[in-house]
Amino acid sequence: MTGTTLDDYTDRYARRVRGMTASEIRALFAVASRPEVVSLAGGAPYIAALPLDAVGEMLGRLASEHGTSTLQYGIGQGTLDLRERICEVMSLSGIDVGCGASPEDVVVTVGGQQALDLVARLFLDPGDVVLAEGPTYVGALGVFQAAQAQVVHVPMDADGLVPEALEQAIAEVARSGRRAKFLYTIPTFQNPAGVTLTEERRERVLDICERAGLLVIEDDPYGQLSFDGEAPAPLRSRRRDGVFYLSTFSKTFAPGLRVGWILAPHAVREKLVIASEAQILCPSAYAQAAVTTYLSSMPWREQLKTYREVYRERRDALLAALTDYMPAGTTWTEPQGGLFVWATLPEGLDSKAMMPRAIAARVAYVPGTGFYADGTGTGNMRLNFSFPPPERIREGVRRLASVMEQETAMRQVFGSLGATSGRRRGQAGADAPGPDLA
Repeated sequence: MTGTTLDDYTDRYARRVRGMTASEIRALFAVASRPEVVSLAGGAPYIAALPLDAVGEMLGRLASEHGTSTLQYGIGQGTLDLRERICEVMSLSGIDVGCGASPEDVVVTVGGQQALDLVARLFLDPGDVVLAEGPTYVGALGVFQAAQAQVVHVPMDADGLVPEALEQAIAEVARSGRRAKFLYTIPTFQNPAGVTLTEERRERVLDICERAGLLVIEDDPYGQLSFDGEAPAPLRSRRRDGVFYLSTFSKTFAPGLRVGWILAPHAVREKLVIASEAQILCPSAYAQAAVTTYLSSMPWREQLKTYREVYRERRDALLAALTDYMPAGTTWTEPQGGLFVWATLPEGLDSKAMMPRAIAARVAYVPGTGFYADGTGTGNMRLNFSFPPPERIREGVRRLASVMEQETAMRQVFGSLGATSGRRRGQAGADAPGPDLA
């Protein structure tokens, strides 16, 4: 077939492809990566905080000394050595043997994203409902849309997911004759909102889901990046049945290795492995060996402390800059860990419409619309503080505040012109309309 166009393929796509849309974040990467742009958009960890010389030597040895195994095929579930190390990592958060944390029930995945996709493949039929916080992780929305599921958002406040709103959402879905398969939640240092579900609410949310027969998919990439004391214990440490725990080494070691995992109820483990084998055959043996060796031979607990200190400093820089520069009417969350702040704009500003002007001013963020399935969130933006140094964060906020002030001034001017135009039309009569610039 020569000289084909997009239209030549449209009728050949599977129905599930129709729901696929480009990620708002990925679309920003080409622009936000320019050196002159202060990017508050992505969620990249600060890899320079790693002991890169030591990590480089470690990776070199894996190929030169163990290449016959690390460059070979592996097994679908992931190596036993890595699964044992993963259980050690989870035990720091309170997910231990008493909670059913066994290497036998861990499935290694290609990052946290594949973990999400496997859960969707196992449980979602077209038309099923997924309950998720509003806003929620943009990558999860892409997975659920590809599965042809409908996402129903459950509101949050400063204390995380609102239990009463969850009960209401479950009831409304049931009344509509549809079926909610699971609750997808990031209860600790949530992406994008930065808020954390309180201890009291964690128990209530679990009780509500148990009574409703609703599975819980707990996504926990940030739980070990707490700035002020220890984070609340994960949901999976409290209930072993009906709770799937997903995490990744992308935020605590290296995202380029693409290694994550699922801790699943024992009865589901085999299905997850079969689904993973059908999708990727096996996760990278080299990447698994890299993570295993890192956890076995390097001071990774001390590295976690280093990340926490770096991110705390940058969180503080962002919050201070927001306080100093943001125009009146702007509000924002104050995360106790993780990588993100969620900002609410003054009334009338649209974060998506404002984006081209922000890029022209050499600053990038993610509009809030990317984190809702229904396109709401125009009055919000997500700001990342993990990657830029403190002085760049401050400069980025200064540029962003200037853009917001310009947008507000323009709206006031156009609003004033529109009001004047309306008065003139009233004076001149309907047959002599004035210009409508609003």
